[in-house]
Amino acid sequence: MGEKTAALELERQIRQCLAERKSEENKDGKSPDKVRAIIDQLSKEYAYSVHQPNARNGGLIGLAAAAIALGQNEVAVYLEDIIHPVLACFGDQDARVRYYACESLYNIAKVSKGEILLYFNEIFDVLCRLAADSDASVKNGADLLDRLIKDIVSEKATSYVSVIQNNPELAYKNATQTTIKDTNGQVLQLQPQQEPTAFSLPKFIPLLMERIYAINPFTRIFLVSWITLLNSVPDLELISYLPAFLSGMIIFLSDSHSDVRVITQSALDVFLHEIRRVSEIQKLVREQKIKKLKDNNSILQKSVGDLSLDQDKIETSTPSKGPKDIKDNDNNADDSLLSNGEQQPENVDKVEQPETHNNNQIEKQEEEQHDGELYIPGQDIHLDYPKIIEILISHLDSSEEKIQLVVLNWLDALLEISPSSFIPYLPKILSVLLLTMANQEGSSSKESSKEVNDRLLELVTNLNEEDEKKLNYSLTINTVTSQFLNENEVTRIAALDWLAMLHRKSPKHLLHHNDDTFTTLLKALSDSSEEVIHRDLQLLSDISFDSDDESFSLFMLDLLDLFKKDQKLLETRGNFILRQLCISLDSKRIYQTLSEVLGKEDDVTLVGTMIQILNNNLITAPELAELRKQLRDLGDKGDWELFSTLFKAWSHNAPAALALCLLAQAYELAYSVLQIFVDFEITVNVLVQIDILVQLLESPVFTRVRLQLLEPDKYPYLYKCLFGILMLLPQSTAFATLKNRLSSISVINTMVNLQEKLDIKESETSNKSKATKYSELLQRFRSVQEIHEQSRLRNAVNPKTRSALPKYNDTPILEKGDPIDDKEKPSQGHSLKFDTKQAVRKLSGRSFGLKGFGADK
Repeated sequence: MGEKTAALELERQIRQCLAERKSEENKDGKSPDKVRAIIDQLSKEYAYSVHQPNARNGGLIGLAAAAIALGQNEVAVYLEDIIHPVLACFGDQDARVRYYACESLYNIAKVSKGEILLYFNEIFDVLCRLAADSDASVKNGADLLDRLIKDIVSEKATSYVSVIQNNPELAYKNATQTTIKDTNGQVLQLQPQQEPTAFSLPKFIPLLMERIYAINPFTRIFLVSWITLLNSVPDLELISYLPAFLSGMIIFLSDSHSDVRVITQSALDVFLHEIRRVSEIQKLVREQKIKKLKDNNSILQKSVGDLSLDQDKIETSTPSKGPKDIKDNDNNADDSLLSNGEQQPENVDKVEQPETHNNNQIEKQEEEQHDGELYIPGQDIHLDYPKIIEILISHLDSSEEKIQLVVLNWLDALLEISPSSFIPYLPKILSVLLLTMANQEGSSSKESSKEVNDRLLELVTNLNEEDEKKLNYSLTINTVTSQFLNENEVTRIAALDWLAMLHRKSPKHLLHHNDDTFTTLLKALSDSSEEVIHRDLQLLSDISFDSDDESFSLFMLDLLDLFKKDQKLLETRGNFILRQLCISLDSKRIYQTLSEVLGKEDDVTLVGTMIQILNNNLITAPELAELRKQLRDLGDKGDWELFSTLFKAWSHNAPAALALCLLAQAYELAYSVLQIFVDFEITVNVLVQIDILVQLLESPVFTRVRLQLLEPDKYPYLYKCLFGILMLLPQSTAFATLKNRLSSISVINTMVNLQEKLDIKESETSNKSKATKYSELLQRFRSVQEIHEQSRLRNAVNPKTRSALPKYNDTPILEKGDPIDDKEKPSQGHSLKFDTKQAVRKLSGRSFGLKGFGADK
């Protein structure tokens, strides 16, 4: 009761002082400022008494009473002295003092209205701390004060100008500085300068940037509520400063309190909607300016055209004059043109075309006044899209899926609004986006990241030359290549898609055969995913498609080196890799180059396995049908060089060399190869491959060979070759198959007569060049077989030197589930030699399943 009485008495005294001051001013113009003396006494003796809570409370009540007594018209003069002592009391340890400070500031703000906005930063800082106050009464008082300040900001922020800053002389000076006189002598005002408003958003933003990273949930709610309010104030354009506080708001989404997450999500949605609205407005204004510029240029062109026609008429209608008249007219030409207000004809050629510099003219117009155009709110707002994108990328790798979803949603929207802003940040965003694609299957963030990735791919694919210069190709390639180490298949596939697109976009910037990226692509062939290998092979094929012979040879050499280092890859994926390359590239070039590379390889075991794979593909793969056709006709010089190159490499695998000769219809060479067979040991592996060859002879690929059996007189060495194979085979299913095939041919002549035909045929067809060719190839075959024989002998003597290369997985092996006849079961007394023989018989008796035989049409 005493406090209220004292406050009322203080109000009475201040009003009395104000009245006395006005009356004395009317008399002599000067009087002592008793009001300021009272305020100073309240501040120094009471409000600033740190360790005297009651005194501070009294001072706060007195300062509020003084403000009320001064009223709205007079408080502005003394507000500076009143508000600072009140703000100092908010830091007191006594909760009662803080409560009285809230009450005092509330009353002061209620009287001051817009003037209080001069101290908005200080008040906001105080309210931000009070939002997390531990005392309930203080928080309630702060809430009331917060609502009042919000109401004042909503009403006065964009329009109120402090009365303290009004200076009539300065206002007159500013007004006169912004006027000019036109040619008619009229005074025009160009850009009238306005007094700054009491509330300054640029001054407030640094404080907001400091407070936006608060941890307390109540403080976070307070901050978001103010951001939402300021964004809703017309003409304040808070969205221009979005990068200053966007990062902090995104962090709020990870708060453990649902209220914080809900209010933050709502505010971010509003900002994103505002960005879309502003971008649409600016796009509309830009289109209108382009249309207006085109219309003005078309009118200008029409006027120039009419002027040119009038000039032509004047020239044709002018009577002929003598030299003297012409000279006189020339001297006065300029004056006459100026006096008549006409334009010289030479200026016609200087008129710009309508669409020559549209963009530059539009930019200049945007910097100038709107010249009476209808102003649309938001058309001049500047949004720093690159900075916003950079902030979003920094939060994309958050552990909170909620944050990832919001960021991806924003990125997707900005890709539509300002796609060119993404180009400089492409490497940085891909380093995180591709990892986000590895999220749990079915998650929302995974699907959203795929959509953003697809839009980025489309964006880069359609880049124009100007925007393409902003793209850092090398950094982007390195970023994408590093994702090959990710354990998630989706990420690795996406990385390959990016590299493939970048190669199509700019092959010269992408890859070279001697860089680390190309090596990484080769290593990716050992990936566990067939889809990754397929895309990797497609990319390698695209890179090698237009490469020169030297680069292509390096590619094949690197591939062979990869198989050499990873023999398991050769066993499990070698066939698939080579077939995919043949689909994407020229199979002739692959086989010819790979044969040359294999011919220089020292690891005979590796080469033998590679030749086995290449030979099986050559005979059975549909994609190699064209190559098989070229090999059947050795009359052409190029085809013979191809066959010769293949044969030299095929010499590392005798059954494969025999199959190559049969495929190329070089039967005489095939028979000679068989004759060399007997000079070396025939291993079980060789017998198994010959067994497979017999089965392949029944395939559609060798249909022509089977038909040529009907012409023994024309192809005598074919008979010799097949009978030679028959003699090499043990009596097995393959032996029976080949024997039945040869027995089914009705030969008119006996074998004795056949030998005579052979001699006659040889004398008729043989020539020195053919003999020389065969001799060279046979010599090569013999020397290679000798190398293999020596290698086998060394391995037999020292088991430690044996190659660890597994058997090629397409080679038929004896399966545990295969039934064995009782007659074939060896007794305990049988030798190991007999067991090996039975195993070979069993292998020969199995049906050789060939998938996708390439029947040549």
